[in-house]
Amino acid sequence: MIKPRTMPGVMELLPREQIAFQRMLDVIRRNYERFGFLPVETPAIELSEVLLTKTGGETERQVYFVQSTGALEKAGDGTPELALRFDLTVPLARFVAEHEHDLAFPFRRYQMQRVYRGERAQRGRFREFYQADIDVIGKDGLSIRFDAELPAVIHAVFTELAIGPFTIWLNNRKLMRGFLEGLGVADAQQQALVLREVDKLDKRGADAVRATLTGDGFGLSVEVADRLLDFVRVRSHGHDDALAKLAALGSGSPTFNEGVSELREVLEMVRALGVPESGYAINLSIARGLDYYTGTVFETTLNDHPQIGSICSGGRYEDLAGNYTKSKLPGVGISIGVTRLFWQLQEAGLIDKAESSVQVLVGLLDASRLHDNLQIARELRVGGINTEVQLEARKLKAQMQYADRAGIRFVAMVGEDEAARGVVAIKDMRRGEQFEVARTDLASALRVEIEQSLAMKAAAMPHGGAA
Repeated sequence: MIKPRTMPGVMELLPREQIAFQRMLDVIRRNYERFGFLPVETPAIELSEVLLTKTGGETERQVYFVQSTGALEKAGDGTPELALRFDLTVPLARFVAEHEHDLAFPFRRYQMQRVYRGERAQRGRFREFYQADIDVIGKDGLSIRFDAELPAVIHAVFTELAIGPFTIWLNNRKLMRGFLEGLGVADAQQQALVLREVDKLDKRGADAVRATLTGDGFGLSVEVADRLLDFVRVRSHGHDDALAKLAALGSGSPTFNEGVSELREVLEMVRALGVPESGYAINLSIARGLDYYTGTVFETTLNDHPQIGSICSGGRYEDLAGNYTKSKLPGVGISIGVTRLFWQLQEAGLIDKAESSVQVLVGLLDASRLHDNLQIARELRVGGINTEVQLEARKLKAQMQYADRAGIRFVAMVGEDEAARGVVAIKDMRRGEQFEVARTDLASALRVEIEQSLAMKAAAMPHGGAA
């Protein structure tokens, strides 16, 4: 007999956990659509030559190739024809290039699907996981104002998720590259290596980063490394402080000055979009590890749980689909790693098991009343209430235990006495209370109870935004 088990690196949830996860996806989707983003789905399997457009890179060394059993029999030494997508950005590039003449630009898309990476098995790292991305793609150009819109989307998403105070950190890679030019680090490849290392500052600490920058492979002098570390330690607290800290940087190379100007414009637009100034700040250590980011970069962290790290990140890129089309398609986007975020929030005790999506269980006290109970269930469903019916008569205690374990809030019961009086007995499993409702008013009365419960829950939730 084969032992039932899943491979390492996948998240498989029990129903009430899955409901909580689905509700997180619903919140993200709802807010993406509120800001005018359109849904796109791409195949999980792409042609390898399309997917692997770059050489090297850690992510591309984690690709899962796909072969049918028939293809395995004929397999040669070459790269398999098909592969599973490892992110949603490369498929987006292919999608936009392929459908370029059918899309309206700027093209605003959201995509919420699974991606696959051959991650080394360890806690919190997944081989199959959901990403929830938004991107705005321009044709030939894209205003910096679109960069500022994304923090507003981020703020709306995490405010509604109500997972505690958070901060959206902003930086600009032009500012970073310009500062490195002023330090004499002008080679683009060396700049990219330095930026990747600086991006690890909050995780590794200043001493470890300094040791790497002055060691083999980088060879920066201690003086240059110290000046760089002083620069990337800059953080702001409030809108005016952010502008003052940018002004205090002075001027430098044209690249540096452009980065300062763009970051200042983004900050002003973020405030105009209604994001509270306690919810965003500049952080000059943020570079993002991916080299295709060219301007604004974002990271979002929970104030009370810094150990979780970034829960949403992204940035500006100048040429999304250069491997597939001669058109210049600049864009800006963000990504939420939903699976990893959900797992981390569970570990931190910030997510409870959800109530069941079934709102009412119609109990069966007497087998002879089954047809009447089925009619009650139909009436509740017509009234917009998710309803399950017990199809076999069981002891009342067993039915209550079932509802409690399944997370069903209300149990509706009709015995001979209730039927004679034209009422339905309702047990509220959460409060442990029981009351009666006229059969004719059942659906409307339960809708009121459910809506009041939702309103109370929403009122009790902590407000989002950084404190």
